Amino acid sequence: MTLETIEIESAPNPSAAVIWLHGLGADGNDFVPIVRELDLSGCPPIRFVFPHATAIPVTINNGYVMRAWYDILGADIAKREDEAGLRKSQVSVEKLIAREIARGIPAHRIILAGFSQGCAMTLQTGLRHPEKLAGLLCLSGYAPLSEQIAAERHPANQRTPIFMAHGRADPMIQIQRAEQSRDLLQSLGYEVEWHEYMMQHSVCAEEIDDIGVWLQRVLA
Repeated sequence: MTLETIEIESAPNPSAAVIWLHGLGADGNDFVPIVRELDLSGCPPIRFVFPHATAIPVTINNGYVMRAWYDILGADIAKREDEAGLRKSQVSVEKLIAREIARGIPAHRIILAGFSQGCAMTLQTGLRHPEKLAGLLCLSGYAPLSEQIAAERHPANQRTPIFMAHGRADPMIQIQRAEQSRDLLQSLGYEVEWHEYMMQHSVCAEEIDDIGVWLQRVLA
């Protein structure tokens, strides 16, 4: 079963797609407003796809049921990871990619994007995807299952552009965690465009401008 989604097309007959994954406790509506704020003047028509993650009990929030791509087992997100949940959601994201391909948008014109947990899923899925994607847009997150990336990554996306951005004052996922992920990816030969902003666990206007420039470049 494919996840429920919200879709916005920047113009008729889209020839590119951005699958944008929300953070913990949010849903697909969370990043819908950002489409209006992006400068897409140099881009082809884009279909933005905003899926809703499944609702699950989240351990760190006392088992409260909320939309999440995987469980958060404790404050140290690097030490105890919900590998089963990550891999289950990876399959769901792969189905969204397959649906765009079935609708006529080839993999190399599809961008995976995500914020926080959505960022983690972007890297979890994108690095392992067996067809070249247009890019990976990674906001305020990190690379999960990091010790397994070297063995599990697929060469198809070795040269795929990666945009990573983080807030210097992020209290939820500290910037050091994102820097560790960036350094790991660079050590494995990935080309990472790194941005940091004076913000917390959020998105800022300067970041939106930088995303617009990057989208124009990778989809030109």
